[in-house]
Amino acid sequence: MFLGMDVGTGGTRAVLVDEKGQLVASASSEHEPFRTPHPGWAEQDPEDWWRAAREAIREVLAAVPGARVDAVGLTGQMHGAVMLDKDGKVLRPSLIWCDQRTQPQCDWLHDQFGGGQIGREKLIELTANPALPNFTLTKLLWVKEHEPEIFARIAHILCPKDYVRYRLAGTYAMDVQEASGTLLLDVAHRRWSKEVAKVAGIPESWLPELYESPEICAKISEETAGLTGLKAGTPVAAGAGDQGAGAVGMGILEPGSVSATIGTSGVVFAATAAPTRDPLGRLHTFCHAVPGRWHVMGVTQAAGLSLRWLRETLAPDQSYDQLTAGAAKIPAGSDGVLWAPYLLGERTPHLDPTATAAFVGITATTTRAHFTRAVLEGVAYSLKDTFTLFSELGIPVKGVRLGGGGARGPLWREIQANIYGYPCERLTAEEGGAFGAALMAGVGAGGWRDLEAACAAGITVAETIQPEPVTFRRYAEGYVGYRRVYAALKGIKG
Repeated sequence: MFLGMDVGTGGTRAVLVDEKGQLVASASSEHEPFRTPHPGWAEQDPEDWWRAAREAIREVLAAVPGARVDAVGLTGQMHGAVMLDKDGKVLRPSLIWCDQRTQPQCDWLHDQFGGGQIGREKLIELTANPALPNFTLTKLLWVKEHEPEIFARIAHILCPKDYVRYRLAGTYAMDVQEASGTLLLDVAHRRWSKEVAKVAGIPESWLPELYESPEICAKISEETAGLTGLKAGTPVAAGAGDQGAGAVGMGILEPGSVSATIGTSGVVFAATAAPTRDPLGRLHTFCHAVPGRWHVMGVTQAAGLSLRWLRETLAPDQSYDQLTAGAAKIPAGSDGVLWAPYLLGERTPHLDPTATAAFVGITATTTRAHFTRAVLEGVAYSLKDTFTLFSELGIPVKGVRLGGGGARGPLWREIQANIYGYPCERLTAEEGGAFGAALMAGVGAGGWRDLEAACAAGITVAETIQPEPVTFRRYAEGYVGYRRVYAALKGIKG
């Protein structure tokens, strides 16, 4: 068996996968909700991740008595800044991926490389990405400015799933896919950027050792064995951030393969043979979890979150199935109602942490079902922005595999196929990042020769949804209107 763990925002999930690539058991433990001490802030306690990881591991092992775990792989929410002292103790709560407080630090960093567009382009040349509030480095710079007494005590920097590995194995390590989201990695050469670290005032001694995702980088410690039920000495693979591991779990390995995954956020992910930079920084360019490959991705900050917000705010008495059943009765285009899903600002393509959400086109005949369908369509329109950039940059798209909550309901699947304009595949079992982490562990332990072989064993397609020409044309017209909404909202902000 191979154990995969996903240290997410809402909880930690553990899965067991056998040598045939089949899911055998899963378990999860919820995290405490992230804290927002001020608007736009988001913090979590790393010790709570470790508590949830122990619980999920013990539960999944109990589900398969006598299971022999041959390797462990990890994934999790990206970009979080975990700061440890020289003894490995957590210095403060982690600033996680959706924290938006660090725009001043982004501006400062661009200024250090020449300011304005020149500074952005120089940073993209060095790290393949501009400075954004989501990235780990800008969070460290905020601590440097506002909590210098904490910054002075830092000895190690990790991301969330790497902190859990530290507690599992006592090793300070990170994979190159995860490291791509810190803004401290030379993505093209898959190594830490000495120049960026120097300019930012980050000692290289703070940075963990780098590995490719399937590489074995640690072993379960004696202490952890007693706490979790894992055997001491069990190999631990480097793993990947949630997007890289999720892509492996969906078989998005070769150039031309693309996924569109809707969780709290939404991500369109394309594998590439070489680092493809967007000169304007609207797409992220990261190392892939597949050694020797890269990927580009666009991110919608509030994708599944938009639907959750709608339900909690306007329909707390309705289930998601009831909401989407009503939406299915509304024609494509929602009778002109549009949703701009900027509840948490926006990354792709606007790079605007201050963007705000809105419904547009409301009339006296608008119903809750219209709002629901408009949310489903607005999230897909937002993800289509990434496909538009792929076309602009010459990134091939052979088809799209759907993942997350957006793949589970037939209505959202159909909306996505018709808005993206590509055949969309639904997998027989889309098990997410934890499954991908288990496959990486299996490759590291020699269970499969490479990730291609692992995915061939464990992934099958259940359904292909073809775009319907008339509906595609209707959505193409709707997309033109959607593209005007952001500029209009920006023009009226107080």
